[in-house]
Amino acid sequence: MKIAIIGTGNLGKSIAKGLITNNAITTLYLTKRNIEGIAEFEGYKNVFLTTDNLEAVKNSDIIIFAVQPAHFENILTEIKPYITEKNVLISTITGFLIPKIEEIVGIDKFIIRAMPNTAIAVGKSMTCLCSNLQGEKRIKIAEAIFNRLGHSLSIPESQMQAATVVCASGIAFWMRLIRATTQAAIQLGFDAKEAQELAMYTSEGAANLLIKNGNHPEEEIDRVTTPKGCTITGLNEMEHKGLSSSLIQGMVASFNKINNIKKEQI
Repeated sequence: MKIAIIGTGNLGKSIAKGLITNNAITTLYLTKRNIEGIAEFEGYKNVFLTTDNLEAVKNSDIIIFAVQPAHFENILTEIKPYITEKNVLISTITGFLIPKIEEIVGIDKFIIRAMPNTAIAVGKSMTCLCSNLQGEKRIKIAEAIFNRLGHSLSIPESQMQAATVVCASGIAFWMRLIRATTQAAIQLGFDAKEAQELAMYTSEGAANLLIKNGNHPEEEIDRVTTPKGCTITGLNEMEHKGLSSSLIQGMVASFNKINNIKKEQI
């Protein structure tokens, strides 16, 4: 695949690393106003660094935008004359809706929005995708890209705000849970390094049980709990203290905040 990443900041770098590591490119153009910021990619075969967005667009079929929201409209306007029927436009810009992109480049273009999370740097992103009507014809291309960088799910654009909370902010929520587990393990006698190792790999194992077996979490919980046992005692104490309700309330609060930000921008 001939891919360009316009705006190779933190997210753009993570995407680039994933694409290179997984051999998902024929050519890869990376753009940045200060090219020194992406010098780490020099020397990779078929990877080209440039400050020229037009050069990148002209030499690519798939164009991934990872720029700041304030710069996106100007960049789209700049490249519009050079977008051809072969180009697939993939935006990772939060809150910049498809109808707005269509206003600038036209409804006849293949437009896809992607919402990855920071785990894309290690090939474990949960990426949500949506598209315009034309983009539905190329959504499989986006799925192929982001499935190499983790897992993808196509959803309506109306759910992208909620997906931002569950998947992008969700990384922070899970980190906090892992940190709390680490702190508990330290209190129970493990040193800090061992405690974090126990927490990390236990959480990874829990997720993989659900991914591989396709079970509901309660099914896996039932495998661990025994009558009058230590697991059910711990779970009940956590629920009495509001573990599930606080998680739900926190995610809903995050969703309300992102909606308020959107209203302020409008």
